[in-house]
Amino acid sequence: MFENVFNNIDRALRTEQGVASELDYAEQTSWLLFLKYLDDLEATRADKAELEGKPHAPIIEEKFRWRSWAAPLKDGVIDKNAMTGPDLIEFVDRELFPYLAKFRTTDKGPDSTEYKIGEIFTEIINKFRSGYVLRDVIDEIDALRFGSREEKHELSDLYESRIRRMGNAGRNGGEYYTPRPLIRAMIRVVDPKIGETIYDGAVGSAGFLCESYEYLRDQAKGTKDYNRLQTKTFYGQEKKSLAYVIGIMNMVLHGIETPNIIHTNSLNENVMDIQEKDRHDIVLANPPFGGGERKEVQQNFPIKSGETAYLFLQHFIRKLKAGGRAAIVIKNTFLSNTDNASIALRRELLESCTLHTVLDLPGGTFQGAGVKTVVLFFEKGAPTRKVWYYQLDPGRSLGKTNPLNDDDLKEFVALQGTSKETPKSWTVKVADIGTETYDLSVKNPNAPEEAPLRSPEEIIDDMLARDKETAEILESIRGML
Repeated sequence: MFENVFNNIDRALRTEQGVASELDYAEQTSWLLFLKYLDDLEATRADKAELEGKPHAPIIEEKFRWRSWAAPLKDGVIDKNAMTGPDLIEFVDRELFPYLAKFRTTDKGPDSTEYKIGEIFTEIINKFRSGYVLRDVIDEIDALRFGSREEKHELSDLYESRIRRMGNAGRNGGEYYTPRPLIRAMIRVVDPKIGETIYDGAVGSAGFLCESYEYLRDQAKGTKDYNRLQTKTFYGQEKKSLAYVIGIMNMVLHGIETPNIIHTNSLNENVMDIQEKDRHDIVLANPPFGGGERKEVQQNFPIKSGETAYLFLQHFIRKLKAGGRAAIVIKNTFLSNTDNASIALRRELLESCTLHTVLDLPGGTFQGAGVKTVVLFFEKGAPTRKVWYYQLDPGRSLGKTNPLNDDDLKEFVALQGTSKETPKSWTVKVADIGTETYDLSVKNPNAPEEAPLRSPEEIIDDMLARDKETAEILESIRGML
């Protein structure tokens, strides 16, 4: 229904000089989608209040509502005299964005719509330079509807494809996209229930929270469960402005009207200050790799490290309730690095949590990433006795045209929890792991032994023999001529 609309938006954006990449496409589409969604939400709330005989006060003043500046109607269609060209750009830059940014000073909490409006329009800037291109995009977006579940489902699929393209557009974008088949497998293993809270402190495009909502939605039985999913189940934090906007919009399109996402750096929180009220039943995350956090940020953690993912792992462990469950993506070098921080963190994980499963992912799982990764599955509250490993091998090279799919992970999900030993899976007892390094490296004892590498002398002798054989064949052919 809406695919043509998104294609038309892309065509218009290609002619806009202020929009240069897939990252810009996603950003500029997102703030416009958000304002259109807000206008539809306000209309729905007004209709509901009228039916109930209650007053309704719109959040946004009439002048700045979508229907007033973006899509004013005349005889049922957008008024041909609606702002366009330089007038439209001037209104957006000098009036609309400053007005919306003032919502940041709201005294309402971070779960309020007002907070989200203020955060988005304080951090995001309008990159349109042509008011005529902006008018074309607005006219297309105005055709979108956020009413039915089917409409939102199609919109969310289209938006996901945009995020996926953005995630492959460059190194920075890649931080925002985790393959959805991997997310779904992680969720199936963790198996959340209605009544539990789910947290991602590096929320990115909110893929974990959106897929968790899809997983839990069919469990809902009645209004109470539905309201709990809407307001008291999904929690996230995100440092980067673009990811924050995209995460909000992605959750909205999946059906979560007021996402509980806070625009903040999770690592700025001292983990020793985390209290029981701040903890969650489930943590699902793919924190950014590498980094290089400042000294003052590292002071918030008992194990100091410049590796961002190591700080996030400490944050996640302390964000879990006793008995809470987690699935975290991390570089596979975490399992074997011999620096003090790596060893100390592995020791803490094994002593404070039950690390029951390590999923070893093949290269190419994350497109454009030059590192191999694993997923750590653990429960907080009891030390690890044994670890079950599963080495994922889809039987093909993964890449842009051949990505990971749900079928690739079916066997892992089916076997997880059984500790079954197969050519791809095995169990390691912690008692057999050396306490000097707590090395958790992926070493498959069931894999067939590889033939030993030949020596350089053997390789040279073989090459000379083949050259001699080739020369003899050529001489034989010469004789036939």
